[in-house]
Amino acid sequence: MRILILSVIVGVVAGLGAALFQTLCQFVTWGTLETWAGYSAPEPTGEPRLFPPGSHTFVPWMLVLITTIGGLISGLLVFCIAPEAEGHGTDNVIAAFHHGRGLIRARVPLVKLLASAITIGTGGSGGREGPIAQIGAAFGSNMARLLRLSVRERRILMAAGMGAGIGSIFRAPLAGAMFSAEIMYRDADIESDVIVPSAIASIIGYATFSQFLPVEFQNQPLFGNQTVYVMSSLWELIPLGLMALVLSGASWFYVRTFYGTVRLTHQLPLPPHFKPAIGAGLAALIGIGLYFLFDRNILALGVLATGYGTLEVALSNASTAGIGLLCAVAFAKIITTSLTISSGGSGGVFGPSMVIGGCLGAACGLFFHHFFPGIVKQPELFAIVGMAGFFAGSARAPISTVLMVSEITGDYGLLLPTLWVSSLCFVLCRGWTLYHCQVESRSESPVHQYDWVPSQLAEKFIKDIKLTHTQVLRVDEPLTRIMHLLTTSHQSVFPVVDHHGALVGRISLDQLLPRLEDQTSWPNTFARDLSLPFAMTLTLETPLAQAISDLAKNADGVIPVIDPDAANHYLGMLTSQQIMGSIHTNHRE
Repeated sequence: MRILILSVIVGVVAGLGAALFQTLCQFVTWGTLETWAGYSAPEPTGEPRLFPPGSHTFVPWMLVLITTIGGLISGLLVFCIAPEAEGHGTDNVIAAFHHGRGLIRARVPLVKLLASAITIGTGGSGGREGPIAQIGAAFGSNMARLLRLSVRERRILMAAGMGAGIGSIFRAPLAGAMFSAEIMYRDADIESDVIVPSAIASIIGYATFSQFLPVEFQNQPLFGNQTVYVMSSLWELIPLGLMALVLSGASWFYVRTFYGTVRLTHQLPLPPHFKPAIGAGLAALIGIGLYFLFDRNILALGVLATGYGTLEVALSNASTAGIGLLCAVAFAKIITTSLTISSGGSGGVFGPSMVIGGCLGAACGLFFHHFFPGIVKQPELFAIVGMAGFFAGSARAPISTVLMVSEITGDYGLLLPTLWVSSLCFVLCRGWTLYHCQVESRSESPVHQYDWVPSQLAEKFIKDIKLTHTQVLRVDEPLTRIMHLLTTSHQSVFPVVDHHGALVGRISLDQLLPRLEDQTSWPNTFARDLSLPFAMTLTLETPLAQAISDLAKNADGVIPVIDPDAANHYLGMLTSQQIMGSIHTNHRE
């Protein structure tokens, strides 16, 4: 109940953050691209304009300059204040979940908010989901830390914040809840603990965000209500299956290009602060080149910023764009997104993935409609399904992607073909993923490596059990006395300590056996001469689950416990018998 109540607070903050983020993005666009470059990017039907459109003449070279400056400012913000705000954000949240104990620094949300708004608002190719996911996740993480909640609860609230951010910015609460549970793993696995808290946070975030929209937009999907299509027959599943092959090939190219650009930019002998400017400037040049190549068609500039205006044309009237432009936008969007985000810019990859998948899907739909008009009657249907299939394969998230596309288009009648293509892409794209911090499944996540431990011990530490007080050896103990102890003690391993009680090492029975025959050396041999370091040590704050795992790997069956705050003072020995005793005691209780 405590987690569910806190999820409501996380949802409110995520919704407010989404509203602020969208306002900032539009403000930056209005104050830079529209005012100075004369470029007013088309917006989707369901997204209201918060500032009046500019009436200036479009100046292409000014767009390139503004996008480059935006990349420079974003890079300075990120690399000077919070380097973990670099890139697409969602991968950093996944890494914090699996490997970072759910911890995200408090400064990250503010830096991510500003850097992403500047990157996207000035024309950099990126999506809004990565920044708002990291913003919501960071709030959940830091609230849990301030309330001194457990690591498990902190991870849950962090994931709930991510889901709330996604559900808010896309107005897709169900997809947001599933996204946070599914995106953690590459295989068909989910983080079940986060589904209900994420659902609550996502609903509250969606409701909070909607209050900042004009009344006529509050119940409208992101791409309006005009994208409602139905399959003409089950035969249409065949060309849809063929489209899945095209989407899978494009997904491979996307992931390879994205991370290939990451490696390339890391090799550039330049300060990291300036690399986002280079990437954004090159992306803008590609956009302008495409604009002139297609006879000044404004749809070609969908390769910059979010690209949602071009995507909506693909979803509603694909024939006005044509196969050539749609394919060019899809593949150029891969390049521009890689240049913008992989160079260190701040933005998401889900939004660009929708544009890539939607444009490719629409192109496939037009192609099949030309040759099989009796089977493929609505090419735009392929655009909707393509959005889902492309990201399902690229991000290893088939279910949440199906829900996301259905919610943002308002079209729930295509669940069958969307699930068909998404499943095929998920299988075909098994060898790669956009999110490198994903792990294969729950069984391979550090979060669940101790799931086999009895629940009563899962939250316990070594300080909660009684240690074994063993016979210890001083560093100046002669071998004569040590041999005598062997005849009176049942120990096989003796800890060696100095005169202050600090652990120095160990002497085992195996070490002493070779010296039994040469007794003349005993008086001149001391414990310090024989001592070897322990393979591992533990502290009182070590989780008992980790100690169990370490004992299983230790050949001695015992591990010393020390106090690192008191010069490694030896406290006692942890043994398998003590662990079994604790399990037995908890079982009786």
